[in-house]
Amino acid sequence: MGLKKFAAPTALMFGNFVTGLAVMSPAGMLADLAKSLGVSVYQAGLLITFGAIVLCIGSPLMTWLTSTIDRRRLLAGSMLGVAISHAAAFVAPDYTSLMVLRLVMLAIIVVFTPVAAGTAAMIVPEDQRPSTIVYVFLGWSLALALGMPLVTYVAAHVGWREMLGGIGALALLASVLVAVVLPKGLVGAPVELRTWIVLGRNRLVLLLLLITTLQVAGQFCTFPYLGPLLLQMTRATPETIALAFGIFGVFGFFGNIFAMRAVGWIGPFWTSVIFLSLLLLGSVVWVIGAGITALPVLLAASVLWGLGFAAMNSMQQTRLIGAAPVFASAAVALNTSMLYVGQAVGSGLGGQFFAHDQLQANGYAGIAFIVLAIGVLFLTRPRSSVVGA
Repeated sequence: MGLKKFAAPTALMFGNFVTGLAVMSPAGMLADLAKSLGVSVYQAGLLITFGAIVLCIGSPLMTWLTSTIDRRRLLAGSMLGVAISHAAAFVAPDYTSLMVLRLVMLAIIVVFTPVAAGTAAMIVPEDQRPSTIVYVFLGWSLALALGMPLVTYVAAHVGWREMLGGIGALALLASVLVAVVLPKGLVGAPVELRTWIVLGRNRLVLLLLLITTLQVAGQFCTFPYLGPLLLQMTRATPETIALAFGIFGVFGFFGNIFAMRAVGWIGPFWTSVIFLSLLLLGSVVWVIGAGITALPVLLAASVLWGLGFAAMNSMQQTRLIGAAPVFASAAVALNTSMLYVGQAVGSGLGGQFFAHDQLQANGYAGIAFIVLAIGVLFLTRPRSSVVGA
């Protein structure tokens, strides 16, 4: 890939980094938000749960409404809206104001990830699509690897407002980069009612969407409450909690790098089997660690989760685009929507367990969801014996 062609996927990847930070940042500072705003950890967690509902509804809706807009303008405008929203959140006076501003921000940012995936598929040759899409989704891995530990540390030692201001500044930079390097005149296939009907009749697409919902629900039974859980079970310090997020993210980054290689060797299906199995193993290790309140075991679970989480999401995007290449943006929008359904279900259930001091139940619920996801995954196995989708 030449330097000029490399610049556009990199701008999209950086935009996904900012998107990941904006979406997940409350998980890295739940305790600080709760203390500063005078609410419970469960109420602070609703910033994630209610946000996921907005993202779930907004992803297909916004993709439909914006399908004929130039990709460069749409993506740059989305990042600019995120920057403005975070600037307003910096001075939010109370919990209610912050909730409203976050929901507005998420309604704006919801379009970025699906449109970025569809745009990446448009700007490279067909044989480079899988690896380019995985590269673009490295942004989410970097948000976990670098962003979440930074969110936890800055929120604890400087302040959550300053952290939100920093995310806003990064969003402004992403807006400029996308506007400068993305080619002009990129417009995807118009998303019409027929698009959703066609996708709804595609068995593979429906099964892939179900896998996304189940595996994300399994992860979000625990992930948003990782800090409070570690604090309550092991009296972990902010630095230890940041370390846990860092381990999760760093291994997520390496998992995604490996997925970029593996998908070319064994195909998206078997690559998905590997990484979904790692998610299951991570959940089992977490339950064991929670049962004996052993911090090293809980941190080992973060290693396994990280290896599987980001790579699995990238594989889902890749397989969906392969299942419906003409409707790539719409298919990825539905996947993004189901991802946030999983977040809402998982974080809502996990919050209830945490509120009732059933700390080990988070892990058991995660195991149940991921086992179901593995069962559905094997229903999508390619019929051909040749390695493939």
